[in-house]
Amino acid sequence: MAASPSPESQPPPEGQAQDPGPPEETPSFPESDATRILADVGFRTPESVQHDPDQDVYFVSNIGGDPFEKDGDGFIARVTPAGEVDAKFIVGGQKKVTLHAPKGMAVIHDTLIVADIDVLRLFDRRTGAPRGQLKVEGATFLNDVAVGTDQKTIYVSDSGWKPGFEPSGTDAVYRVVDGKVSKLAGGAELGHPNGLWPDRGGTWVASFGTGELYFLGNDGKRSRVQKLDAGKLDGVVKTRDGALLVASWEASAILAGRPGEPFERLLSGVESPADIGYDRKRNRLLIPSFSKDALVLHDLDGSE
Repeated sequence: MAASPSPESQPPPEGQAQDPGPPEETPSFPESDATRILADVGFRTPESVQHDPDQDVYFVSNIGGDPFEKDGDGFIARVTPAGEVDAKFIVGGQKKVTLHAPKGMAVIHDTLIVADIDVLRLFDRRTGAPRGQLKVEGATFLNDVAVGTDQKTIYVSDSGWKPGFEPSGTDAVYRVVDGKVSKLAGGAELGHPNGLWPDRGGTWVASFGTGELYFLGNDGKRSRVQKLDAGKLDGVVKTRDGALLVASWEASAILAGRPGEPFERLLSGVESPADIGYDRKRNRLLIPSFSKDALVLHDLDGSE
């Protein structure tokens, strides 16, 4: 999620932050036997989806208003795989909860971690009760969160934006271990890092600014850098068969492929696909449609 003023990375619709109100129309992506669209159910600028396999529910972060503003109007919805929606599972301003513009999320042990501008907020994943926070010094636009394969390391991307979606110069990926935050990598070469997906030895990174997919190792070095045919990349997930799926705002599509090989469009006509999630149990792709206030549930076994 993000943008820049250059032609290659023009600010996306989400940069024009305002109360979107009801969706103007049903999302253009069609429903089918493999696809279900949840709209008009209380979402408000949904940015990220995270599957909690133990509870078998989906968490959906909702920015609510301005993605930069500390306005306290963010919330987290909880959705069952059958499509039942509790739109206000965690709500900013209620029950001692602070949530401004929640974006990426991850689950570790009994904690739901939520990126919120320059802070990681911690919640009890079962009750939604606040469990503290971790300040990320110097960050301007924390975006995605991922738990490493060691089930200990937490990765967090700072896409490096400031209000107006101008570059802030803070592009970075942070690492959190035992509650201590450190910068794993930083600089313009990260390309406004957005989506993260952990893998052995580090994390995959999808960059919004450069349209690159790359692996960032625990040594802080990039490798396997690949520029995809469509840019403005957001979320990335790895399926149980080893394929990487990447959301592209530029193409309004989900791209699929394997590192080093050509990526193809798995799904097209998906407007403003943000930080996608993955339900491994059902081999299901979870797509938040940022500008349509909708969630797309797509069963990959029925894609063909």
